[in-house]
Amino acid sequence: QVRLVESGGGLVQPGGSLRLSCTASGYIFGITNMGWYRQAPGKQRELVARVISGGSTNYADSVKGRFTISRDNTKNTVYLQMNSLKPEDTAVYLCNVVLNHLNYWGQGTQVTVSS
Repeated sequence: QVRLVESGGGLVQPGGSLRLSCTASGYIFGITNMGWYRQAPGKQRELVARVISGGSTNYADSVKGRFTISRDNTKNTVYLQMNSLKPEDTAVYLCNVVLNHLNYWGQGTQVTVSS
């Protein structure tokens, strides 16, 4: 069983910053990808950013240059530093890990960007 615990969401003004964290526990040997998705009301879930096991990263075009994903394998934790936040970044952010080709999801953390 894989357990994902997320933290760091909240309310921030446009232009502000937030840092999300997600720590994996349980049977996690062999995790490949770790990343973040988001889902806004009425919209499909979309990839925000992910770190592949070799260290390479993927970002959604909408967040390139503003968000930075990093991974600490010693802590089984993935981080998402979000800068220059915009109202359109408002969504539930979900942590995702891939283990043995299976996807595991956190419960999600709300990020609201509003003045």
